[in-house]
Amino acid sequence: MGQPLRVGNASGFYGDRSSAVREMLEGGPLDVLTGDYLAELTMLILGRSRMKDPEGGYASTFPRQMEECLGLAAEKGTKIVTNAGGLNPRGLAARLRELAERLGIGVRVAHVEGDDLLPRAEELGLGGSRYGRPLTANAYLGAWGIVECLRGGADIVVTGRVTDASLVVGPAAAHFGWARDDWDALAGATAAGHVLECGAQATGGNYAFFEEIYNVKAPGFPFAEIYADGSSVITKHPGTGGAVTTETVTAQLLYEIGGPSYAGPDVTTRFDTIELGRDGPDRVRISGVRGTPPPETTKVCLNHLGGHRNEMTFVLTGLGIEAKAELAKARLESAFGDAPPARVEWTLIGAAKPDPATQGEATALLRCAVLDPDAEKAGRAFSGAVVELALAGYPGFTMTSPPGKGSPYGVYTPAFVPNGEVEHVAVLADGTRVPIAPAPVTAALPVPAATAPPPLADAGTTVREPLGRVAGARSGDKGGDANIGVWARTDAQWRWLEPFLTVERLGELLPETLDHAVQRHVLPNLRAVNFVVEGLLQEGVSASTRFDPQGKALGEWLRSRIVDIPETVL
Repeated sequence: MGQPLRVGNASGFYGDRSSAVREMLEGGPLDVLTGDYLAELTMLILGRSRMKDPEGGYASTFPRQMEECLGLAAEKGTKIVTNAGGLNPRGLAARLRELAERLGIGVRVAHVEGDDLLPRAEELGLGGSRYGRPLTANAYLGAWGIVECLRGGADIVVTGRVTDASLVVGPAAAHFGWARDDWDALAGATAAGHVLECGAQATGGNYAFFEEIYNVKAPGFPFAEIYADGSSVITKHPGTGGAVTTETVTAQLLYEIGGPSYAGPDVTTRFDTIELGRDGPDRVRISGVRGTPPPETTKVCLNHLGGHRNEMTFVLTGLGIEAKAELAKARLESAFGDAPPARVEWTLIGAAKPDPATQGEATALLRCAVLDPDAEKAGRAFSGAVVELALAGYPGFTMTSPPGKGSPYGVYTPAFVPNGEVEHVAVLADGTRVPIAPAPVTAALPVPAATAPPPLADAGTTVREPLGRVAGARSGDKGGDANIGVWARTDAQWRWLEPFLTVERLGELLPETLDHAVQRHVLPNLRAVNFVVEGLLQEGVSASTRFDPQGKALGEWLRSRIVDIPETVL
């Protein structure tokens, strides 16, 4: 197999552990260190930042991390590949060159352009939303701009909006000399990139069976040993917290995906072909991944300014919790009069315990969230109306916060443009511009045939237990859609879970999904099913009035539901 390329990750989002860059560089040898700073919400945040400062628009934390660690990376010969460029990769690259010159460190900085389609939004038909012209419009570029930068001798590559996995695929393709149609190798690296992209989620962070991660240190960040055929081993530096197991890797593979055919700009990765195996302590091998040509269109992330939002939370204590909640609703809706905010959503959280020994045990919360195009109506007018109920409401009236003016919110929508419309360019360290052609071959997404496991021969006696006794889950957001990936821990549990956990059963267990179209996908190699709940998160995280706007806790809600489980699989 030859020597692997060691690719680590030190950031899963804009705001992740700042010390992770140093931890990864000092923890052991790495050939490449990546940093993923972008998400749909982040593009909105950076768009608003750019409105205030046209020279901004990139992750401002990244230069501070490089101030501390650039010399260490250069000393160790570790290349840096990051999408921290956000909406302004050229600007961040220039700032890093200035930083390197000031520190006296000889590094070559290249960057990737072409994802920003905002100047061409109307031409490409991207401006037709009811919210008007988008604030940001960014295509998801692939790995080949990164490849050209690295082949051109770059030590640091800065990108804007590329797919998260491209940060890993690019270095692997450059190192091993893969061709544009090495579909299986590219798919294997994409799978590794998907595991690495969210940092410590691959090493026990946000893990369903968190009690089993006995190491009390904060989870270390992961890295992949990638081989010439695209297979890899996921691991972490010795002595760091957390754990790398087939299940922590499974959980991350299921995070924020749709069907088994995972489309990207360079390759469609068949997640139903992924094979996982233990390769030693804190080592999991990924192999067998198959790839096919990508689709003929490129996904675009659009963010619009949608209006203003606000929320206030009533504290309800003691007897008559539901009656107090209804009184608060009625009084506030009366105060709104004939002109309530455009959207009002109420959520009752928790319940008071009988004979509570503490005031906390006696308390529930009632949250009211509002959206409106008018800043004043969603701002002080709303929160002031809530506070005015203080002496005219239910007994024990109090709030969790003083009145506030609210904040703007954004609306996320996906769009698609023909691949040839995206002008992908690698800008090398010497300023040379290298155009990147779109994928040479495209194909419709394959539709794998779902393979059901053989049913249990005899389920026998069942017991009422939480689903989480036998299944793990991880959930998240895909714009306004939510995904819930659920996996079984053993073959016997999988033979029970797969026929049990249908779309209809999901609706019974999570009634809030009943009003939404739900897709179900089976991933037998992972002993998993993945549900995509369309529109559950409304118009994306910034505009969602749900208590859990990114759907992060849906999986844990599902695992807490009591179901009939055969005793033989417990």
